[in-house]
Amino acid sequence: MNLDNHDRASHAPKLKVPLKFVIEGKEYETLDQYKTGAELKQFAGIPLDTELFLSISKPYEDELIENEKSVNLARPETEYFFIKKKLHFTINNVAYTWYKQYIRGIQIRELGKIPKTDEIYLDLPGGWKDDQIMNDEVVDLARPGVEHFVSRHHMNDIEIIVNGSRKKFDKPKISYEEVVILAFGNYDSNRGYKVKYTDGPYQNPKGMLSQGTEVFVKNNMNFNVASTHQS
Repeated sequence: MNLDNHDRASHAPKLKVPLKFVIEGKEYETLDQYKTGAELKQFAGIPLDTELFLSISKPYEDELIENEKSVNLARPETEYFFIKKKLHFTINNVAYTWYKQYIRGIQIRELGKIPKTDEIYLDLPGGWKDDQIMNDEVVDLARPGVEHFVSRHHMNDIEIIVNGSRKKFDKPKISYEEVVILAFGNYDSNRGYKVKYTDGPYQNPKGMLSQGTEVFVKNNMNFNVASTHQS
């Protein structure tokens, strides 16, 4: 009977002495002589669409192990498997490894077990304002350096800047009228106001507010309000 890679792995008898192998620097054991690429990935929690390689001594090239390919783990030397493309980042100072170039905000939230009430920020060095990451936003992890994400409780940590003064704000959106009140202490419907903003979240990074409208807010968002003295 001819067996393909997958059938060979499933029909091979169980061994009495476990075989050792290494994936990404961590040692594993199995009583199966053959394991498929998919099974090896499951051991290490590696996504199935990630390329897994078997380390081969020079001058030969490392071998790509497809999901259906069966590997004989009973050969004399310990087999070492690794990922060529992996990216590292931190969430609240805890290190994580990711196997794709991009990650969504919701995936960061799930990995870091961040409550829905908290907001996620990309910690930017050098005095730059931290960048808020929304659940459906995509972050490129392949940029130079290691990305550091932090979570902050929205109700306690959000501050916006209105005409140069820092103001606490505890809602996800702010209206034209609310900005005016923060700037001048009250809203006079008989006056006109010019409201400009910058450093906003990705939904509305910059622009102008008009009467009856509102925008999403983020920490350190900057508003400039001027009275036009017109009704």
